[in-house]
Amino acid sequence: MSGTTGTTSTTNSVIVVGSGPTGLLLAGDLATAGIPVTLVEKRPQKISNLSRAFAVHARTLEQFDSRGLADELEAKGQPVDRLRLFGRLDIALDTLPSRFKHLLVLPQYEIETALRRRAVEAGVRFAYETEVTGLVQDEDEVTLRVRGPGGEAEELRAAYVVGADGMRSAVRESIGLPFPGRSVIRSVVLADVKLAEEPPTLLTVNAVGDAFAFLAPFGDGYYRVIGWHRGRNVPDSEPLDLDEVKEITRLALGRDYGMHDARWMSRFHSDERQAPAYRVGRVFLAGDAAHVHTPAGGMGMNTGLQDAANLSWKLAATLKGYGPADLLDTYQAERHPVGKAVLRSSGGIVRLAMAKRPWTLAARALLTSFLNKVRPARERMLGQVTGIGFAYPAPRGAHPMTGRRVPDVALQNGRLYEALRGGRFVLITSADTAGAPAGVDTDARKVRLTVASWASDRRTTLLVRPDGYAAWAAESATAEEIEKALATAVG
Repeated sequence: MSGTTGTTSTTNSVIVVGSGPTGLLLAGDLATAGIPVTLVEKRPQKISNLSRAFAVHARTLEQFDSRGLADELEAKGQPVDRLRLFGRLDIALDTLPSRFKHLLVLPQYEIETALRRRAVEAGVRFAYETEVTGLVQDEDEVTLRVRGPGGEAEELRAAYVVGADGMRSAVRESIGLPFPGRSVIRSVVLADVKLAEEPPTLLTVNAVGDAFAFLAPFGDGYYRVIGWHRGRNVPDSEPLDLDEVKEITRLALGRDYGMHDARWMSRFHSDERQAPAYRVGRVFLAGDAAHVHTPAGGMGMNTGLQDAANLSWKLAATLKGYGPADLLDTYQAERHPVGKAVLRSSGGIVRLAMAKRPWTLAARALLTSFLNKVRPARERMLGQVTGIGFAYPAPRGAHPMTGRRVPDVALQNGRLYEALRGGRFVLITSADTAGAPAGVDTDARKVRLTVASWASDRRTTLLVRPDGYAAWAAESATAEEIEKALATAVG
């Protein structure tokens, strides 16, 4: 088996299935935390440049920042600070309450390259050309049945397994979970082409009548074209030629920009589906194995990466013995509603984009006018698309910040997302507090807790989770209250 030396240790190890962005981020986080990780992938080792995802939203860039990857990826991509939808809705991203006030246009393979390097450096063991054929689990471990590069059958054992193996997840099938939903758009065309004319904007997207088209640059002289024509519903296996791509683009965008030299063309269909549960015993689902969306809004890859960021620190805390007993259950409680909301958002965008009947066109015009005029509604919509607006459930009576994303606030010795690197909790206290409150900075906690102070005169005491969300907060907190919060979250 390529990259492995046999079965994994079962006591504190994790097997991640699928080496897309979700699986790579998750495996890298776990290995960085000192958890033995094997990443199983049925494809060969080579990272394909035939990726569908191009949009990296602000919340995902914040997660990359807390892992020391954001600046590298920003240098490779192209920022977009303004979007135009439906020909009328103008969305300015430079007002986002984030260090990253833009959408980054960056092909998925660049993200996978950076995440794979990080995972390798952290010690993740890779098993390429290895296909999952089934699994069984009991109270103590999961046994994953696989078929290796030479066709040999093997068993891998671990404390937990995470299926990040895409829409046709073998892990999801092995645990018997359904994947309810439906195909929304059939016969979407994809092509990587060169253009004789450069489009006027970095991202070019429009829908007219029965046609929709989207153009985005790779940065190497090629552009990705995504197109769809309502009247051309043919099987994915139907041959595709450049003339068809050009025709759809001309109908939607008014011109085809002189497309030529296609290096790759394909068809696919777009589904809306979500698993009813993201956890069954010791097996979890993340990314497209748990939910798939239409491409509208570019939220699919981003949502999967947020799944990984949510789950990784919880698995690490549980395996190291300091996480609360119900910590792993919060993955379902926190991420399933987000997946459902993204399904609604992306589905709503594509349905509005393809509106044809008079009443749907009128509804779209009314909505775009409303969003253009009403800033709070526009910011709420933008918060969902970019991911920065999602919050997690908080206990009754908790401080209003609890469960909410914490922005990259300034600290006395840097900024929050630098302090989060390494997968630690961060306790932020008032500037006049002399170090940590009594009993906080013990040797046992140093490896999983960073204590910092606000750069301002703020009095709030805030405990930030490794994924950048508030675990607990209080105004003018006592030492006893802080110790209780730390005992619950950090052990």
